[in-house]
Amino acid sequence: MTDTRDITSLPDLAATAGRVGPTRSRMPVYVDLLPPCNNACPAGENIQEYLRLVKAGQPQAAWSELTDNNPFPAIHGRVCYHTCENACNRGCLDQSISIHGVERYLGDLAIEQGWSFNKPERQSGFRVLVIGAGPAGMSCAYHLARLGHFVEIRDAKPLPGGMLRYGIPEYRLPRDVLDAEINRLRDLGIVFTQNHTVKDLLKEQAEGNFQAVFVGIGAGRGKHIDIPSMDAAHLVDAVTFLQDVAEGERPKIGRRVAIYGGGNTAMDAARVARRLGAEESIVIYRRTQAQMPAHADELHEAEAEGVDMHWLRTISEVETEDVKVEIMGLDDKGRAVGTGKFETLPVDTVILAVGQETDSNFLRRIPGMHFDGDIIEVDPSTLMTDVPGIFAGGDAVPSDRTVTIGVGHGKRAARMMDSWMYSHHPGSKKKNPIAKFDMLHLWYFGDDKRRTQSELDVADRTDFQEIVRGLTPEEANYEAIRCLSCGNCIECDGCLGACPEDAVIKLGKGFRYRYNYEKCTGCAACYEQCPVHAIDMIPEH
Repeated sequence: MTDTRDITSLPDLAATAGRVGPTRSRMPVYVDLLPPCNNACPAGENIQEYLRLVKAGQPQAAWSELTDNNPFPAIHGRVCYHTCENACNRGCLDQSISIHGVERYLGDLAIEQGWSFNKPERQSGFRVLVIGAGPAGMSCAYHLARLGHFVEIRDAKPLPGGMLRYGIPEYRLPRDVLDAEINRLRDLGIVFTQNHTVKDLLKEQAEGNFQAVFVGIGAGRGKHIDIPSMDAAHLVDAVTFLQDVAEGERPKIGRRVAIYGGGNTAMDAARVARRLGAEESIVIYRRTQAQMPAHADELHEAEAEGVDMHWLRTISEVETEDVKVEIMGLDDKGRAVGTGKFETLPVDTVILAVGQETDSNFLRRIPGMHFDGDIIEVDPSTLMTDVPGIFAGGDAVPSDRTVTIGVGHGKRAARMMDSWMYSHHPGSKKKNPIAKFDMLHLWYFGDDKRRTQSELDVADRTDFQEIVRGLTPEEANYEAIRCLSCGNCIECDGCLGACPEDAVIKLGKGFRYRYNYEKCTGCAACYEQCPVHAIDMIPEH
């Protein structure tokens, strides 16, 4: 049976493995540890379990397991920066598992097969208003609806999706994929009200008889900086530029475009500019490549598509047909400082990608609501603001700004809102210790390189067709098989075969094992061979 004690506080009895005295001083127990991939996922996905189900030939069960925590696997399999893979223990052995590839495979398969979410068996009678149809708002609505609550999302844009639709280009996230996963939320009964700008939140809450509110308005407004310009028509902010393109417009930007900034939005704007006909797409960034906030994959893809990077440069003036750029240097603390040296670059359009901010002004009339600049202050554990019943998450609250973090916020807020409406204390869930690489005994696993997703040839990236292809069923299954199942029993029978006293009892497929402690001598042979560290040695009772 699984031992539930905190093994992190126990002495390292395994260090005495192989030495058994006349009286047993230690005993083996089966444990369940926390896989590092699960621990690293901001959406809280049980990655190890859905990989197990894929490996077992149960893709629909795997999809159901995945969507218990995240309703958008086809989306996340494309746009998530997969911190889970950075944490994957397999990366210390050969290469990390293509978790995002398997996630996308399950999401795409669900769309192809028409799989849908199970509706709740009963309705609670509670009504919740969600402001913003971005990742955080839609995730919150999904989890609330599954708990039996009525949910309405009100959003200012013509179509739902937030920055998924209006910020991420189609070559990364096709709109039919986005629409398919959003439509499942409608099938759950979630009401979407588009083209609706909320101006008086408390009034709308009272008139709609909503017991709770979630604010997921994102950071969809581009920051502006003062740059002397002889012709303001040459300047456009990246958020507006990407939104215009997402809505079907094709802005005239000329042959030479400069993008000012070093984040992921800058990379998207630069790549979109190339697709709109720019012969030269130049990213100007005031710091070094090592200091830029853009994800490494985004930078690599931009450079592959012909985007030029100008590091340690800052725009000081925009003229009629060019920009004046100051060359920067680094001080003794590694900070970028001006050198007083300048160069001129010919450009037709300058796209400003210097950050984004939240349009939270409509909330400032609410008594008791607090802000840090444009950011809404919330309790970090519950995501409730200082106004009871009003919660917030995603890019509008203090956090890193990613799609997956927003989806995780939506899930957490939904569970806290459910407890709050029922006047329950949510309590705290204790995490198991993390199964680290040096805890594993990898005799069971071979050296297998991961399967990579194919990509559209760079020469063919002239329009907005999707670049990255999905894994085949065979490739997805192969990746799932590569999972080391860190910290959780895989029923390999290693303990059964290693025990010299026949003290291990097999309980049948899916039920693991238990010990006959009357036979066990505490020799730790089972512990020493367990490939996944699903066994620990503890002091004798």
